Amino acid sequence: MDLPRNLEFAVGVDRALCDLEKQKRPIRVAMIGAGATGRAIALQLGTPAKGIRLAAIANRTPSHAERAYREAGFTEWRHVHSVRDAEESIRRSAPVITDDPSVLTSCEAIDLVVEVTGTVEPATNVLLDAFYHGKHVVLVNAELDSLIGPILKTKADEAGVVLTNTDGDEPGVAMTLLRYLRTLGLKTVAAGNIKGMVDYYRNPETQKSFAERYDQDVRKVTSFADSTKLSMEATVLANATGFHVGRRGMYGPACSYVREIGNLLPADEMLETGLVDYALGAAPHTGAFVVVHEDSPLKQAQLAYYKLGEGPFYVFYTPFHLPHLQIASTIGRACIHRDATVAPLAGPVCEVVSVAKRDLKRGERLDGIGGFCTYGLIDNTASARDVGALPIALSEDCTLVRDIAKDDVIRMTDVEQAPDGNAASLWREQFARWPMTPGERPEPLPTAAAF
Repeated sequence: MDLPRNLEFAVGVDRALCDLEKQKRPIRVAMIGAGATGRAIALQLGTPAKGIRLAAIANRTPSHAERAYREAGFTEWRHVHSVRDAEESIRRSAPVITDDPSVLTSCEAIDLVVEVTGTVEPATNVLLDAFYHGKHVVLVNAELDSLIGPILKTKADEAGVVLTNTDGDEPGVAMTLLRYLRTLGLKTVAAGNIKGMVDYYRNPETQKSFAERYDQDVRKVTSFADSTKLSMEATVLANATGFHVGRRGMYGPACSYVREIGNLLPADEMLETGLVDYALGAAPHTGAFVVVHEDSPLKQAQLAYYKLGEGPFYVFYTPFHLPHLQIASTIGRACIHRDATVAPLAGPVCEVVSVAKRDLKRGERLDGIGGFCTYGLIDNTASARDVGALPIALSEDCTLVRDIAKDDVIRMTDVEQAPDGNAASLWREQFARWPMTPGERPEPLPTAAAF
């Protein structure tokens, strides 16, 4: 959106949003997807947040979009099937619903698109169309971002728009904290999630009652439990920081309090490349952490005085992650300052590979993220490419050409044919744009060592 001249140099996003509210020129948001997370976002934006308006929802089942509006307190909305009708309605401050995302990505009355479907191929198409029409995009979609975030970032840059994952999800929480710590002159060496449990073998049957209790999609809930979503979020963070993983799947040390993790991760690896990882079972049981390194005795004494421990590794953390609330900050930063909360620095540092959840037989068709067949583990890109690993985000409907033992990585050569579609095509383009020779370990990106 074109900001009024008196907002061009506004320092604070909060002040700029208040000014937009006063001038009745809010950022107009289109949301793609109306599942549990989408409904929560609609509920918050429907308050509304100052300077931001939820103007449109696209969902393949329109009744789900109606539910999102209704629960958010909207009393009126309009179903539209054309760009012209959408623009006319939104400019009259009447929110709209459509089952066709392209109506919204090409709508001039929309400033920013929030993609919250958790899909891969449909979401790819939405993003490409949004870029083409000059729309900023907030991804609440670690599935897509962890697969082709780097190449999508280049497409957004070419289009002159912002692509960002969101504050509130753990990568955004960690990155917001990490960027703040770097402004203080601190050397950040590790970052990650606080995770309650990980069980690689959870499946839609074991997670069915939990999903029903919380009105969630059972496959999504399964991906939360079996490490896939954790690995995807860590990959988003790795690609944004340049940090690597110490081993496939991360270390995930168990600890009672998150500040212990600074002494539980390998010091040499944190200092050499930086690490993404997670603290298992640690209080405060939610949020994200960042580890910094300080070797100056005088500075260590100051940090000890302020009760941060003896060092040389110190843990800072945010004790919450609230995607539906914190997304407003990401929207404001993207539109007002063109600042991505969390986005890839360059090429991929890590990827999420497919691993057999049980013994699999030749001829079986893989059921993708959150299914019965596979779980996803983060791995360094060089290691994933060394073995020709099949990304879990491209695994659905692939048919095996040989038996795979439980806990073995599934390779591209283990499936009948390569995945197709725009997402797979972009993944191959990403592969070609940032090639690696066998056995190569990518050099740490500057941010891993320079701060």
